[in-house]
Amino acid sequence: MSLALSLRRTLIAALLSLPLLALADDTRPIEWVVGYAAGGGSDVVARTVAEQMAKALGGQTFIVNNKPGAATNIAADYVAKSRDPMHMVLTADFATLAANPALFSKLPYNAEKDFAPVGLLARFPLILVVGPNVPVKNLKEFLAWAKSNADGTPYASAGAGSPHHLATELLRERTGLKLNHVPYRGAAPAVQDLLGGQVPFALMDSASVQQYLVSGGKLRAIGVASPKRLPTMNEIPTLAEQGLTDFEAYAWQGLVVPAATPPEQIAKLNKALVAALESTPVKARFQTLALEALPGTPQQMAAYARTERERWGKLIRANNIKLD
Repeated sequence: MSLALSLRRTLIAALLSLPLLALADDTRPIEWVVGYAAGGGSDVVARTVAEQMAKALGGQTFIVNNKPGAATNIAADYVAKSRDPMHMVLTADFATLAANPALFSKLPYNAEKDFAPVGLLARFPLILVVGPNVPVKNLKEFLAWAKSNADGTPYASAGAGSPHHLATELLRERTGLKLNHVPYRGAAPAVQDLLGGQVPFALMDSASVQQYLVSGGKLRAIGVASPKRLPTMNEIPTLAEQGLTDFEAYAWQGLVVPAATPPEQIAKLNKALVAALESTPVKARFQTLALEALPGTPQQMAAYARTERERWGKLIRANNIKLD
């Protein structure tokens, strides 16, 4: 064998080994895509959990990328079409996995086929809140006030198809109120307009309004859409206590990756996710936001998403709610 041929073969072998070496020692940042604006509950959860997952992964960092709009479809489409599945994760929530398949005639992604679940993140209690200029203190007064608005009462949500939106539609169905939806590009801008009086009320997740209820007192809580009072905001009664039975709704989210992600990478991410959710910093942060951590397996997340898709899809179809 000539020296030139031997050197060529050595060079080819070295080049072929580069991807494997890079994979074995890959510390490039993982892009964590969030379909809502910075500052809202989803953003807070992603940044809190990402910090602890990075520690569990031994040096691999996360960069949170907010891509709000279109009921998380922009973010979901972006991740579904990623050509680098090893470095891409998505906060896939109630809208992405449960509501959008029924809300839209055609989606740019397939909720069941384009993503692989890593694990559930958290469940957000929803709280019926009113702005500072709304003269009501409980559900009875709220219903009387809302019914007095002949043209309908506007309400804010974190976006069309969000849990905030559909839970309020469920409220409308249960109470017979005439309501007008005002969608925002995330919870944070919706809350700002609630504070400013541009919209009077919303069913908003606890993470997005907690600081304005407990410490600031700038918003007024009417009731919680959960079966029990929240431990960290025990002074707020449930809506069920005030007579609104058969009404329960949560915002929730989990972590998914593009479907092409190798199983060993999913297992690695799940292990880091569970460790993060069980860490002291995440537990403490979630407690202040009244969030319920949901550590578990990819299979458990898939089953939960399927159940939610059936439940809310039924409501959407029964009320002929469409976003296209």
